Amino acid sequence: MRHQGKLHPYLYILPALLIVLLFRALPIAGAFAGSVLDYDIGGSHGFVGLANYARMLADGRFWNSVTNTVFFVLGVVPLAIVIPLFLAMLLRGRLAGKSVYRTIYFLPVVTSAVAVSVVWTWLFNPEAGPVNRVLAAVGIEPLLWLREPRGIFELLLAPLGVHPQGTLAGPSLALVSLMIVSIWKSIGYNTVLFLAGLESIPGELYEAARLDGAGRWGVFRHVTWPMLSPTTYYVLIMSTIASFQTFALVYVMTPPPGGGPLGTTNLIVFYLFQKAFDRFDIGYASAISVFLFVVLLVLTLAQRRLAGRRVHYQ
Repeated sequence: MRHQGKLHPYLYILPALLIVLLFRALPIAGAFAGSVLDYDIGGSHGFVGLANYARMLADGRFWNSVTNTVFFVLGVVPLAIVIPLFLAMLLRGRLAGKSVYRTIYFLPVVTSAVAVSVVWTWLFNPEAGPVNRVLAAVGIEPLLWLREPRGIFELLLAPLGVHPQGTLAGPSLALVSLMIVSIWKSIGYNTVLFLAGLESIPGELYEAARLDGAGRWGVFRHVTWPMLSPTTYYVLIMSTIASFQTFALVYVMTPPPGGGPLGTTNLIVFYLFQKAFDRFDIGYASAISVFLFVVLLVLTLAQRRLAGRRVHYQ
């Protein structure tokens, strides 16, 4: 009877544990195993050791996808923090119809990525899209958006006679278009998180800061921002991981085979998909997935070490 009593708690977690093992642990282990095999749709053809990793390091298209992904993450993550924080502070203040605005901001979160991608593809349409119509109305020449392979810095500096090349040209306008959609879709969720963080800050701290003569900026700098550090830390980590794993936007808005104009929107997960399900080169795709796993693990640990020290828990 004693042993049965000790087993009861484990029986409650058994269903969740089985789900984690079947759909998380086993696929991860399978990816590690497949990365050292010559594996395709016909099954394994033998052990190849680190050959898939050596091939990956010499693959120009793979490194192009890594560069595109780095551009994408650097463009999305900061704005996915700053904009929701600004909106959360507005929605927390004395704003008429706050509940309506909160609902509107959250709608993109509950909308499927495919539906969002289809709508934004139409918005960015060079011939009939509303975005170019608005630009034309204010005297700006229409842009190719999702069809433009040139870098954003190259486009901005061209009127000045400056033509940066390669990485210095920046992400393509097509990739910037995907960044805009990704930021727009994440705003609602992150805004709700920041709203929850703002609501948890004791009002006494604001009263004490004002009594000490702090203005709006002083209150934000010395009270709001430090007390929001746990929320900011969480949003930073989750936004980074989500940005590295972006796939649906690329697949729908800049469809195969190339991954956008001249491959400029070919992010690493999209390239992994191409290798695994277009070419059925599953062993090589597994090596790419292991690389992505290691990168995210290192980044998460680095963020925990650097940013975690600045987190102030109540």
